[in-house]
Amino acid sequence: MLLGLQNVTFEFGARTIVEDATWHIQPNERIGLIGYNGTGKSTLLKVLTGQYTPAKGTVEKGRETSIGFLHQDLLGFDTEDSILEVALGAFERVKELERQLEIMGEELAKTGDEKLANDYADLLHEMDVLDGYSIHHRTEEILQGLGFTNAELHKPYKNFSGGWRMRVLLAKMILQQPDVLLMDEPTNHLDMPSIEWLEKYLMHYQGSVVIVSHDRFFLDRMTNKIVELYQQQLHFYTGNYSYYEKEKEIRVDMQKKAFENQQDYIRQQERFVERFKAKASKAAQAQSIVKRLDKLDRIEDVEIERPNMRINFAVEKQPGKVICTLKNITKRFKDVHIVENTGAEIDRGDKIALIGANGKGKSTLLRIIAGAETFDGDREWGHNVMESFYAQHQLEALNMNNDILEELKDARSGKNDLELRSLLGAFLFSGDTVEKKVKVLSGGEKARVALAKTIASKANFLMLDEPTNHLDIHSVDLLVEALNKYEGSLILVSHDRYFISRIANKIWEIDDQKIREFKGTYAEWEDWKERKLKADAALKKNDIPVIKEVPKEVKPVNTSISNDAKKELQKVKTQFKQLEDKLVSLKANKTELENKLADPEIYGNKEKFIQAETSYKKATQELDQANKEYEIVFEKMMELEG
Repeated sequence: MLLGLQNVTFEFGARTIVEDATWHIQPNERIGLIGYNGTGKSTLLKVLTGQYTPAKGTVEKGRETSIGFLHQDLLGFDTEDSILEVALGAFERVKELERQLEIMGEELAKTGDEKLANDYADLLHEMDVLDGYSIHHRTEEILQGLGFTNAELHKPYKNFSGGWRMRVLLAKMILQQPDVLLMDEPTNHLDMPSIEWLEKYLMHYQGSVVIVSHDRFFLDRMTNKIVELYQQQLHFYTGNYSYYEKEKEIRVDMQKKAFENQQDYIRQQERFVERFKAKASKAAQAQSIVKRLDKLDRIEDVEIERPNMRINFAVEKQPGKVICTLKNITKRFKDVHIVENTGAEIDRGDKIALIGANGKGKSTLLRIIAGAETFDGDREWGHNVMESFYAQHQLEALNMNNDILEELKDARSGKNDLELRSLLGAFLFSGDTVEKKVKVLSGGEKARVALAKTIASKANFLMLDEPTNHLDIHSVDLLVEALNKYEGSLILVSHDRYFISRIANKIWEIDDQKIREFKGTYAEWEDWKERKLKADAALKKNDIPVIKEVPKEVKPVNTSISNDAKKELQKVKTQFKQLEDKLVSLKANKTELENKLADPEIYGNKEKFIQAETSYKKATQELDQANKEYEIVFEKMMELEG
């Protein structure tokens, strides 16, 4: 065991976080620590690291066990040093050796002292053992994996925003290679490419990892054990998050059935006692049953208790067909070009996910649409559009000295106190809790207050920047459900792949300073990307010019499609459907031939083997050709539809 709790009870003020909890973290475990917001997951990590002392029980730690703890409080750290220097802080001993070797080297050059030469050789050996000469390369590699460019590595740490600072501290922690790495919401400040990089890195990490996260895709890929903090108890599941979801349902169902069976048994026995207790011949038996029932280990009834936010995005007015039109939009920050002479249109019913790597300008584009960012070009609202903007900076913009109710009054929604209290109740703020000061709220509670302010206006168009940050997995599910029922339109920026996959019917990506649109879900977009990469690789291999990339730049101008164009589109769609059917048939034929070739009997007959092998090669060629035709027709169809 590296680290753990033994019969630990921890109380935070008047609230019990865990009671009589035992948990042992073993080498190479990948653990997801989950629980509803406010149950105390982050607090429990602080108990494990010794920042908090339990009321009862002990925190056990191996003598040689090293711990790394990534958490939001680290953002208080500030320095003039470059981000490379901050990350290199992981190698304190190596840097000390470098300093000593430099001093001793200069001294040796002057004196040639034999003892000094031996000491110098010992330090060189230690430097080799620690692989000290590669620390700059390793540090640069990890910082680049987390999204930093070469040019940024030498810029001062203090010049970067909170999210980028957290990446530097994550890099430093990874480089320290602790035996146990505790990570509190590590994906909150990462874009998709960085999350994917972190997943690949952690899969090969030699130590144990404990992750608190609301990102179920991340938990599914990273964990082999789930620890759930629920009703002051720790519950253990050997598997990833998807396994936990199914297994918890089975456990609850089994306990419920066991409870109901026991209740049936108790009622049956009690009826016997009631009927025969006064009868002399049965009195002893009845008394025996009473004693047995008294000693019975009673099974508790079970219901999954979860805080259910009742989110209802009400729409007051119906907007026109077009929500917002962007024309010839250009935005630059000094030498950084975000978008250049690009356009787009958001239509009624659109639920758009704006995705891509950090630094591409997703949040900037969202602010342009919201009117919170200066730009060149035109942004035009459609008829009757009532917009509402939720952004990360709104959490910082909350008035810390307000209580929750006062903060909602500042939204000027026109609602009275009773209506505002009702809305806050839907966001799990009931009774006296609405009088809590904003400054004492957790990150998740502040996010819920900001979300409540966003929907108080009955907007028919929402702009959401990372709305799932600080929400637990269950709250994300409830938000998904509410947004799917929402009758308005929306555009959102999120790195939560599960959230996007459940919400979006269109994908926007900023590519080459243009807005590119894909009409379809996130899963369809991922599938298209994968097929496109394979097709491009195959085309390059054969030295055939690469098909012009789609999705295309969005054209905001509404032009009526000519009859000829409609006919052409219909013709291409028919051709596309035929090719889809052909591919299904060809794949089935290829599979059948593969099965034949796998049959040992065929190798005994040379003629049959040659025939089967020839047929298989032909089927493979036909399938490859059909795939190429499919890509070309697909591209053409996208062009005509655009």
